[in-house]
Amino acid sequence: MNPAAPVEEAPSSKAAEVAALVQLACLTEATVGKPGNVSPSAGFADVGYQDFVLSALAVGPAFMLSGSHPLGEVVLRAVRDTRAAVHTNTNLGLVLLLAPLAMAATREGRSLREGRSLRKALSEVLSGLTVDDARLVYEAIRTAQAGGLGAVTNHDVGESQPKVDLAAAMRLAAGRDSIAREYSTDFELTFELVAPVLRNLWAQTLSPAVVVAQAFLTVLAKEPDTLIARKRGRAAAEAVSAEAKSVLDLGGYLSGRGKEAAARFDRRLRSEGNALNPGTTADLLGAGLFVVFREDAGYAAAVRREILSG
Repeated sequence: MNPAAPVEEAPSSKAAEVAALVQLACLTEATVGKPGNVSPSAGFADVGYQDFVLSALAVGPAFMLSGSHPLGEVVLRAVRDTRAAVHTNTNLGLVLLLAPLAMAATREGRSLREGRSLRKALSEVLSGLTVDDARLVYEAIRTAQAGGLGAVTNHDVGESQPKVDLAAAMRLAAGRDSIAREYSTDFELTFELVAPVLRNLWAQTLSPAVVVAQAFLTVLAKEPDTLIARKRGRAAAEAVSAEAKSVLDLGGYLSGRGKEAAARFDRRLRSEGNALNPGTTADLLGAGLFVVFREDAGYAAAVRREILSG
């Protein structure tokens, strides 16, 4: 008689809530038009908006495991499920950012009396990462066929058996990759740049879509995109950030002149294929959206109603 197959533990209600917010962050980031990125009205030769929608839906089951499974398992399943749905890398960077945030969200207290804030819980998640997490994330990077951590001395993602834990591996790549840097700083950019920008714009009673688009420009102006830097060099990334700042100086999405400048900026970023795609900035924006959705149900509801419902 064959032994019964193991039964996967049902996700908790908190894990289900967190997974839904992960999907909301992914869908929102993809749906709002932003210079140089895929949106409902603009795609790349090899990937379109529908691919990002399918990717957002695909990661749900993986993130349901955030409260009960190691980070590496969540990341690898999310990447595998994405590849099964769209056959291209659409979300590796965003998955790498959202996985520790989702794990932290299943642990945080919901009030000061209950203890930990989201960032405190995140710090505990990051400090507990293991060599096995590194092994599984390396496998996810290879599966996605993307240069996430890249090759670093003695610790290449091509290794099937890494020698250091995931946090240590990320520290080795932090100087050239903003996503790796987040793992080394308790998500400094997410909590100290992206989320505050989103909150401040939302407090101005702007539309949810304008909040997202203007936040994207603001973050890009302040932080050169490391995906562009890997493809075209640091100087190119800094030039793109300078152009984003010039668009903001004209008002960005808050003025007619700024919107016209943003449209020109978008066309320029697309003029060389997707080599100037600020993809890491988009990933950071998605992480910040998750943080703000987690703490502000009103903004999350407005996004669902005004952006995703059409």
